[in-house]
Amino acid sequence: MALFTPLRRWQPAFRPFGRLPVGGRLLAFVERAVKGPLFGCRMCGNCLLQETAFICHMACPKGIRNGPCGGVTNGYCYVDPTRKCAWHLIYERSERMHREKKLLEVLPPVDWDRAGGETWGDVIRKVREAGPGNIILHSRRKGMTMGAVMEEKVFRPIRQPEWWQGDAEYHPPAVDGPQSELEKELHSGRFVFTTEVMPPLSAATDRLTEKINLLKPYVAAINFTDGSSAVPKMSSAACSTIAASLGADPVMQISARDNNRNSLQSQAIGANAIGVHNILCLSGDSPRVGPKPRSNMNIIDVDSVQMLWILRRMRDEGIYLDGREIRNRPRLFLGAAAAPLIQKPELQLIRDIKKVNAGAQFLQTNLVFDPDSLDPWLERLRSVGLPDRVFVLIGVSPLKSLRLARYLNDHIPGVTIPDRIMKRLADAGNGFAEESIRITVENIRRLRDKGGVHGVHIMPLGWESVVPQIIEQALS
Repeated sequence: MALFTPLRRWQPAFRPFGRLPVGGRLLAFVERAVKGPLFGCRMCGNCLLQETAFICHMACPKGIRNGPCGGVTNGYCYVDPTRKCAWHLIYERSERMHREKKLLEVLPPVDWDRAGGETWGDVIRKVREAGPGNIILHSRRKGMTMGAVMEEKVFRPIRQPEWWQGDAEYHPPAVDGPQSELEKELHSGRFVFTTEVMPPLSAATDRLTEKINLLKPYVAAINFTDGSSAVPKMSSAACSTIAASLGADPVMQISARDNNRNSLQSQAIGANAIGVHNILCLSGDSPRVGPKPRSNMNIIDVDSVQMLWILRRMRDEGIYLDGREIRNRPRLFLGAAAAPLIQKPELQLIRDIKKVNAGAQFLQTNLVFDPDSLDPWLERLRSVGLPDRVFVLIGVSPLKSLRLARYLNDHIPGVTIPDRIMKRLADAGNGFAEESIRITVENIRRLRDKGGVHGVHIMPLGWESVVPQIIEQALS
């Protein structure tokens, strides 16, 4: 355990991918010798300790730089349940230091060309560029502290390189009109229904086509998961292509777990070519919850916030991450996941604000079985004006069995099924299916009356056949 970072390092420190000059090697050695014991530093070469209250975020198994993810359980990491969530600790210390607002800044992904190298040299070079005398004079003229001037002239340019330029501001979509049928429906003001279809485990598409044709008259859009639970299935892109060809409006999910910054941008361009304009950005379930042999659990290339930032700039500014111009910009309606009940409400609010600032236009929550439990979260969203900037779709689900209900309640982070619901299901006997549908309809009707809720996302978990019945009863 490091002195200032209350977590053990997840993996060894990175080494350079190329040979550094003598001065760089010497400085990197000294930096590693100092920051390793103090902060558990992994030598990512893109240090953000000042922004994360001097707790190294690289202690997070996913390496998420705009955390936390949605897998936190009681403040502990689901990838490694023996360790506390690094981002929970970052928030708690930031709160004590009155630095919570610093966590709103959209931080860049790692520039891997710098991994294993030093960062202290950057500070020295920036101070030289600004001029020590100019820094002192600037602080006196502007009435700023030296720390504030160093932040403006030295530290911010280091952590926000030209190719990223992240900030803590909201960026409204720079587009004319809705980019998809889903966005058009949400702007209409009607209560919206969306659903999802579980991608097939084989190459056969007959059942997939049947389910899409069954559901498309009832919903505004159909989601297709991207390797949920880290289990390989037909890709979300392939399912979305089939849905678009059948006249449905697909929501293509892109998981950071299985993609890097290059494939993300390629998929966004390709999605438009096949008529897909809704993209849901997710960090993705860790391989830890998937089957063996497991894939790399060390670090993801970009997190969901960074995915949103990259795709928003592709759409609004017409540029790739490397600065190349996109002549024909992609039409994109961007979404993100929300977990209202999974962690400290204040931390979740920071996460939601950050996603909306980065580019999220709709938030899709995990499963909710008690609509009233959402009230504190919805009130927090209203307190910062988020309902005027983002559409909120609440996740609901008809439970196919009591075993499934118990599994969700006991093992899925952020999902809680009230005792009264569990009792109703347990007492239903042979009428279990009807009771489950009845509970789902009741919850949807209660959600329709809540301000700040724009619709529901029905997750049938393989029980797609009951979705039309649920929607018809909810609207009757």
